[in-house]
Amino acid sequence: MEGAALVLTALLLSGAAGQEAPGMTAEEKTRIRDQILEMFDHAYGSYMKYAYPADELMPLSCRGRVRGLEPNRGDVDDSLGKFSLTLIDTLDTLVLLNKFDEFEEAVKKTMRDVRLDNDVVVSVFETNIRVLGGLLGAHVMADHLRQRGDRMQWYRDELLHMAKDLGYRLLPAFNTTSGLPYPRVNLRYGVLNPLSRTGTESDTCTACAGTMILEFAALSRLSGDSVFEDHARKAMDVLWEKRQRGSDLVGTVINIHNGDWVRRDSGVGAGIDSYYEYLMKAYILLGDTVYLDRFNTHYIAIMKYISQPPLLLSVHMHNPTVSVRSWMDSLLAFFPGLQVLRGDLKPAIETHEMLYQVTKQHKFLPEAFTTEFRVHWGQHPLRPEFAESTYFLYKATGDPYYLKVGQSIVEKLNAHTRVPCGFAAVQDVRTGTHEDRMDSFFLAEMFKYLYLLFSEKSQLPFDIDDYVFTTEAHLLPVSLSTTRPPCLGNHTERRRSQEDDLFTYSCPSTQTLFPNNPSFAKSIRDGYKYLTGVGRAHHTLPVRTIELPLHDTGLEPVEFLKSMGISLTPLNEAAGGAGSQEKGVYRVKLVAEVTQSPEEEEEVVPHIVQLISPPFLGRTVLTAGPAKFGMDLTRQEHGVKGKIVRSEPYSACGPILNPEALQGHVAVALRGDCMFAAKARRLQEAGAVGVIFIDHREGSSSAETPLFQMVGDGATTDDITVPLVFLFSQEGAVLTSALQEHSNVDVLLLPKERQMGRDRPEKLNIRLRLTKKEQEEEEEGKDASTFQLLLEPGDGMIDERTPPADHCAASEEVRQP
Repeated sequence: MEGAALVLTALLLSGAAGQEAPGMTAEEKTRIRDQILEMFDHAYGSYMKYAYPADELMPLSCRGRVRGLEPNRGDVDDSLGKFSLTLIDTLDTLVLLNKFDEFEEAVKKTMRDVRLDNDVVVSVFETNIRVLGGLLGAHVMADHLRQRGDRMQWYRDELLHMAKDLGYRLLPAFNTTSGLPYPRVNLRYGVLNPLSRTGTESDTCTACAGTMILEFAALSRLSGDSVFEDHARKAMDVLWEKRQRGSDLVGTVINIHNGDWVRRDSGVGAGIDSYYEYLMKAYILLGDTVYLDRFNTHYIAIMKYISQPPLLLSVHMHNPTVSVRSWMDSLLAFFPGLQVLRGDLKPAIETHEMLYQVTKQHKFLPEAFTTEFRVHWGQHPLRPEFAESTYFLYKATGDPYYLKVGQSIVEKLNAHTRVPCGFAAVQDVRTGTHEDRMDSFFLAEMFKYLYLLFSEKSQLPFDIDDYVFTTEAHLLPVSLSTTRPPCLGNHTERRRSQEDDLFTYSCPSTQTLFPNNPSFAKSIRDGYKYLTGVGRAHHTLPVRTIELPLHDTGLEPVEFLKSMGISLTPLNEAAGGAGSQEKGVYRVKLVAEVTQSPEEEEEVVPHIVQLISPPFLGRTVLTAGPAKFGMDLTRQEHGVKGKIVRSEPYSACGPILNPEALQGHVAVALRGDCMFAAKARRLQEAGAVGVIFIDHREGSSSAETPLFQMVGDGATTDDITVPLVFLFSQEGAVLTSALQEHSNVDVLLLPKERQMGRDRPEKLNIRLRLTKKEQEEEEEGKDASTFQLLLEPGDGMIDERTPPADHCAASEEVRQP
């Protein structure tokens, strides 16, 4: 590639923003609000008709998802506990939407049908925010209606009693030396019990441990039992003490026994998000300034290291000036709403506008998208975080622009996710394909925020400002901070930062932020109007080129620049495209002078997964990446052979539930949620003789993405002795399809250069004795010819030759390896 000429396409932001839509009339808002109610009726009615009492609705199949009866989805299924999850998660939404008859009937169904004493392993985090939060929010709503005197007069705190029962079932998870909870618990047997099938985990995510305080403290103050708040507060204390003191940031995954960080990447999205949210909201709900002090300390660090307006990038907690990835996940869309609560509106407006531009480009927020706003993971499981931030920004600014954003959410949901039996998640925003999934949070959160966005306060059954939203949008009364005394024993250090600003200890005020400037939000948004290029006017511009020398020290220039987030096109491919340029698009010509240093590069030896059992017989060969730890397959003469068995859970990030099935076989596990080394240890301990990891990023393939070597978790990996290989998504789909179609699939794991059958000679020498006479002549020493058939690849030819001196007595000889 030496001396190659490349073209860099750069998008320069320029030009005036277009005119924004005027305000929305009361009639328009009413029409959209009625549309939201109709959509809710369709979603909730479909669940009750086709799925109840199952935990979730499968909207494409028009039936309920019951754990154990449907194919296992790995950790996703940890939300399902056979406790009618969607019904409980939706209860307080019914009240907010003024559906009092439906609420009263749903509460009676919950009391009559829901059982919590189930022998099932569930996520502590998900069960807390969805089920415990749902029961508490519903109890608060039932109590409110009872106090008004016109509804629920028969109610005797039954939902609160159920919440307390569930709280006690979750408490065993906190039985660790650190006070950080186990990630999973058995609703009947707790943890560590021989029947519990859980308790062997060593790690949990920061959000998983730090998103308990609202529900547990509310349960304590409503029930009078302080044990719940005590345990949740202790977990928050541990996370605070384990922050990186130099940066005041926390990592993503932590060891629940010794408090060591397992993953040190720090951001505001998946794995950490609601920890920060609950610090701020714990102060609002409970009135304890310790939580506010901690939030402010973290927030200053976030704005210093993670916030790069309008982007929110993950960094290394110990070296926060280094970004650890070039993509963002959709869960961080909640963060502008949290910034609104703090009063920091400018970055909230900037990040929200960036997110809105991404939705314009892809219809919905992909699960992850790059800093260039391309799809990284294409799924969209109907997440509500963007709608949540839209609601909070509208409430803070009163800007009708956010009503238009909300309207676009409603229209896209109806146009692209509505199906006859509900609303279906989007499997890939690029294709619009659906997934047979409608998570409970769609009813618990999405419809709350959309309905509130288009409602006046007088149209709501209570004053929304008297409540705090949990991370699942359940409603808890702020009166808990005064009507019930706080639990005793909160002796955590109170720490005020030296960098406190105007809004560190005060409520937000748009007049203080932007006095006499009603268009302040628009003026901030204008700089990000065409961030992704969508909506920019097209017109022809000449190509402008700038000659730059590019000296590389080992990496291919394309890969080197790609690692910096820069996309390149060969000059000859771009030469003819100058006539269709967008406004503000320039082409920069980079002249690459490459010095190859192969001795400095780390060679990745391609491996394969070869399917050798019938009907494949070695013909199906999947390119795989190796690992830097575990068995070195390059030193194994014949590779490692075994029957493949899918791990349960599929992610292998928790206790392995099918060790008997894995014993002596090759495990198949999904990438993600925890480190490769942690998965490998669990599967090796379960008896697997090898592990095949499959990429969780849909659409990835070895043809499109360079192979890489899996690395360990920073600790010694000498204890891992089984072979490990990695398949991208498309190759993995071939393997999993084979497993679904055939009960027994044997594979061979080995380096690609030793592929079975590859060293077979390209010629098959077939010597045919034509007559008995010829054989007699040969025995007499006479020269007798035979025909020798030489088979070339894709060709056949007969060559008459003199046979060698050594003859076989058989009439036919086929020589193969």
